[in-house]
Amino acid sequence: MALYKDNNLIIRPICEQDLPQLWELSAKEEAPEWKKWDAPYYEHKSTPFETYMERKGQLVAQDDFWAIEVDGTLIGTVSYYWEHEPSHWLEMGIVIYHPSYWSGGYGTRALTLWTHHLFDTLPLVRVGYTTWSGNHRMIRVGEKLGFTMEARLRKCRLYKGVYYDSIRMGMLREEWEAHPAK
Repeated sequence: MALYKDNNLIIRPICEQDLPQLWELSAKEEAPEWKKWDAPYYEHKSTPFETYMERKGQLVAQDDFWAIEVDGTLIGTVSYYWEHEPSHWLEMGIVIYHPSYWSGGYGTRALTLWTHHLFDTLPLVRVGYTTWSGNHRMIRVGEKLGFTMEARLRKCRLYKGVYYDSIRMGMLREEWEAHPAK
């Protein structure tokens, strides 16, 4: 099994035995704390475990959806999707589910490993992600890793009666190869 490691943090493909814990972290609750930061303007609904397990084939051992583990505990996931595969335009994402792991550098370390993995295994020219102006931690992690704010679409994300900007961050392969975080 492929994996990337930074001291006590590992990113790796999802295993079947991860699914009960992953369901608890991501889909069991109607309004989990993490959802307040991860695109909260999109609806989130709790999913019964049996329904969640119907998606097992889309979760286990996939190239585009991996676990983040710290000291043997599953704390989050990294993922990617194709914005436009013929031109190798890929967007990535990360979710750290439990607040006790926020602001501890885990997201930065996991995104460093994931970015390295994506550039290492795919014929990409650019890696990017989209967040919103209310998620200061996601903007900050991109800045720390040398990502460029490529777009700021003003006041297009409505959350709790307030308009926020949509933020697009990106990194070119040559920038990544020259960046000290690599």
